[in-house]
Amino acid sequence: MVDLIKEIKDEVSRNIDITKDYGDEEILQVIEKCVFERSKKIYMSISQKKEIVDTVFNSMRRYDVLQPLIDDKGITEIMVNGPNAVFVERMGRITQADIKFESAEKLYNIIQSIVSKVNRSVNEAAPVVDARLKDGSRVNVVLPPIALNGPILTIRKFPEKPYTIKDLVRIGSLTGEVAEFLQKLIIAKYNVFICGGTGSGKTTFLNTLSNFIPKHERIVTIEDSAELQILGIDNIVRMETRNANTEGKGEVTIRDLIKTSLRMRPDRIVVGEVRGAEALDMLQAMNTGHDGSLSTGHANSARDMLSRLETMVLCGAVLPLEAIRQQIASAIDVIIHLGRLRDMSRKTLEITEITGYKNGEFQLNPLYTFEEEGETPNHRIIGSLKRTQNEMLHTHKFKMAGMKV
Repeated sequence: MVDLIKEIKDEVSRNIDITKDYGDEEILQVIEKCVFERSKKIYMSISQKKEIVDTVFNSMRRYDVLQPLIDDKGITEIMVNGPNAVFVERMGRITQADIKFESAEKLYNIIQSIVSKVNRSVNEAAPVVDARLKDGSRVNVVLPPIALNGPILTIRKFPEKPYTIKDLVRIGSLTGEVAEFLQKLIIAKYNVFICGGTGSGKTTFLNTLSNFIPKHERIVTIEDSAELQILGIDNIVRMETRNANTEGKGEVTIRDLIKTSLRMRPDRIVVGEVRGAEALDMLQAMNTGHDGSLSTGHANSARDMLSRLETMVLCGAVLPLEAIRQQIASAIDVIIHLGRLRDMSRKTLEITEITGYKNGEFQLNPLYTFEEEGETPNHRIIGSLKRTQNEMLHTHKFKMAGMKV
């Protein structure tokens, strides 16, 4: 079958006039004609013909052997460790896919096709890049000589239809009571920070909360690679960072975009993820009249996230630690911590109010915590977010919005 596919691909290439700009439909017709002619000499079942047509078309116009994986809605992550090792994540479990690329060069060409479509470049001089697919899926690329086992490609896929808060309740990530509370937080313009580990669902959760923002407000979203799908808001500005060119010029960072967003008269600023010195600019925006802003970051708990934010700010500014902590405590109202449990399910583990900074310590007021109640016979964890005995202390934004706590 492999040799037959290669022969048909070569035949299609010979039948195409390279001076013409063919559309997908025209290429597909040429492939189908070649397969039909070949089937007169060699018996092929209908399923075999379809498989050959799809494989040749994907190789010439799409992402080759990756295309079926990209089209498979059950796959959430695709990990390519060189041309001969492709792994996928499905339902939280990672398995090796039974596919290989023709060569490292073929994989390299696919990578170039992906990054060029979002005006990014990757080569030996700049071997690491973040990009995205047309559907918003996140892409990370690492090339040799940094990657020792060939070109590395990682694709984090997102659902075609963005998750709603009802979906998160349905899958058990949070409860209906918590969903209602979070909706009120967003409407009342509390500054919310979402944290968690890799693959815990931070971007999905941020996207879900963003859709609670009132439709009349002006929103600015800032991301490394555009992933957010905020629906129903007309007055929205979406911005994406840009890497430096081959001469080291033209870079536009998240920090640059946060600064320029303040001149756009935003009601709220949504930062996809903070990783470095831009944390200071985000905190200052939250402290200067842009209430209701949202962002995410990597951390193992709410308190760990505060420590990480300190470190991020220190990367780009020479400020006293006390001043940084005061800034963090006054900027962020609520931290939501997400995580993956041992059964690979994604859960909301903690919702904590930051009430201030005193005697060298952040004052945290846990409002909801995840309580495990047991396991099912197939080892699925039973548990949910439970309300603590602590009352929410800072309720002035609820009162300003005319809401009852």
